[in-house]
Amino acid sequence: MSTFTRGFATSCLKTWPWLIVLILTAILLTQRTEFPQIVAYPEAWTLPIAEAVSAAMDGLVEWVQHTARAISGGLNVAFSAVQWLLIGAPWLASVSLFALIAWQGGGWRLALLTFVLLLYVLTSGYWVPAMNTLSLVLVALPLSVLIGFGLGYLGYRSHRARQAIMPLLDLMQTVPAFAYLIPILLLFGFGPVVGLIASVVFAVPPMVRNTILGLQNIPPAVLESARMSGCSRRQQFSWVEFPAALPQMLVGVNQTTMAALSMVIIAAIIGGFNDIGWAVLSAMRKAQFGQSLLSGAVIVILAVLLDRISAAYAARQLPTSSFCGLPLRRFALVFVAILAVTMLAGYLFPVLHDWPAWLTYSPAQAINEATTQFVRAYGDLMAAVKNGMQFFLLLPVKLGVERAIVPFTWGITFTPAAKVAYWVIALAGCAVAFGLSWWRAGVAILVLAGVIYFGTTGLPWLTVLLLISLVAYQVSGPGLALFAGGSVAFLLITGLWEPAMISVYLCSVAVFLCIVFGGLIGIWAASSEAVSGIIRPINDMLQTLPQFVLLIPALMLFQVGDFTALLAIIAYAIVPMIRYTEQGLRMVPKTLIDVGRSCGCSAWQLFWQVRLPQALPQILVGINQTILYGLGMLVIAALVGTTGLGQAIFVALGEANAGAGLVAGLGMALIAMTTDRILQAVIPG
Repeated sequence: MSTFTRGFATSCLKTWPWLIVLILTAILLTQRTEFPQIVAYPEAWTLPIAEAVSAAMDGLVEWVQHTARAISGGLNVAFSAVQWLLIGAPWLASVSLFALIAWQGGGWRLALLTFVLLLYVLTSGYWVPAMNTLSLVLVALPLSVLIGFGLGYLGYRSHRARQAIMPLLDLMQTVPAFAYLIPILLLFGFGPVVGLIASVVFAVPPMVRNTILGLQNIPPAVLESARMSGCSRRQQFSWVEFPAALPQMLVGVNQTTMAALSMVIIAAIIGGFNDIGWAVLSAMRKAQFGQSLLSGAVIVILAVLLDRISAAYAARQLPTSSFCGLPLRRFALVFVAILAVTMLAGYLFPVLHDWPAWLTYSPAQAINEATTQFVRAYGDLMAAVKNGMQFFLLLPVKLGVERAIVPFTWGITFTPAAKVAYWVIALAGCAVAFGLSWWRAGVAILVLAGVIYFGTTGLPWLTVLLLISLVAYQVSGPGLALFAGGSVAFLLITGLWEPAMISVYLCSVAVFLCIVFGGLIGIWAASSEAVSGIIRPINDMLQTLPQFVLLIPALMLFQVGDFTALLAIIAYAIVPMIRYTEQGLRMVPKTLIDVGRSCGCSAWQLFWQVRLPQALPQILVGINQTILYGLGMLVIAALVGTTGLGQAIFVALGEANAGAGLVAGLGMALIAMTTDRILQAVIPG
């Protein structure tokens, strides 16, 4: 018996579960025309889970509505007070105090940056919407920090509490925010407070995680020294635990600040409140590229300022140093003095109280005209790019080449002979891989060939259930297999199968392109300091931008549709792929590279045989994060006309249907959590 034959036989023995699933799939596909329910999950088999959740939500609303509305009223009072302070105060006072806070945290450069950026907000005419947004953040942030700290400390002190808290945090961070906006809306009523409460819910997890991490990282010797010194539990916390964990907790405050801002912007979709998120959304709906771009720039400014200032204070731990600023007591006196002087100046000189209209400048109309001219000049080219991607990439993945290759789009017919040749090539590739004992590659060839041929929306639902469960079992065992299979079953019995597969198709294409182009950019950046210096601020900008701001340029140039959503998802999800690829390649030990060179490796061999294998764990983490980012962006992409789970959530949001929204959101969360756990099991270490 030849080596090839022995390898083929051995591969068949190792892959018998896969072969059974693939043979079953082939049998099912031959009967799909006669029995459409093989591909489309029968509606009669679905369970009214969304209706049950809605009924439970109605009962909860009736039970706690008065308490919830009282809480809403209290938060509204706090919000109105902060709003009155920020908007009612002279602009000179607000700008001066923000700059002073920035100076105390990060020095004169940060103060100058704060002053200049706030002047842009004033001159752009978006001061009031920006201050309304900042008012929501300033009320939501202390609540998020306090609740997050309390839950984090509870999780640190109690293992049982931590076991309950951590899965809850996973749900809070994976369930799309729009899904839980609906029950918040029903409980607390319409208005800006809805965005405030949603921001608190969304922003708590980073604070909880960083609090637990900071307290767990305290050296045991430090705690033992405190006990030996006779400290009570309260003294140990106040004098030892809290100061030691403070740097990590301040990192949590920074992350919580950014999460609160991003959620406030998203909540504007249902708030109808005069904040900067509503300004962006209104301009997008009116197809006003200039206005949406300028208001989006204000969001970026707020994000940058909050990020830089909170990060500066986190780095310095507490504003008590006199190196860049003033001691705390003297700083408080200067703060009060500047507040009094600027308030007095604002009331004495109206030009220092309300920004003069004649100093407001908005190039929005010029941008709109330039955009119109650009579209007229290059519209045919952009349409060709959009149609090419739609016909030759998106539709084949969604519908399969079997249905996508038609004369209208491809200019050719997918004849029976071509179909036979397609499967002959696929089977030959699988056989060669089996003969070489590369059984995983052989199985992957067959599965990929099936997905490309039938499309993500043309696969039998039983096949998807079995394949995902089998993958989960082989990488981690029965526990993960049960979770993965249960997640797929949830999508089936809730009637979300079709929108879920549409979401998977769009996210898969986006992730594939992110891996290809993000990986190449990361490799390039790792080999060139100049390229790395250019790419780094671009990555920072893409991650600082609130998600739906990324829709603006794609929407204005390509209108609504899957291609526009694809571009926005790529722009948001490509960053971790670039960063982790570059980081992984740069972390390869220099000694290994020197050994490779001494062995006579060429640059090509050095990359493939030394650097890439060493960087692979980091790259796999980047792929994991890219998938999660892509799934997170899918809901935002529903704003530009995509179908799928994101659209289901938006429809439920418009109808205030808590059951449908929460079930669709949980479905998306289960997809994200299943993908994350499988990849974590695959990633070495």
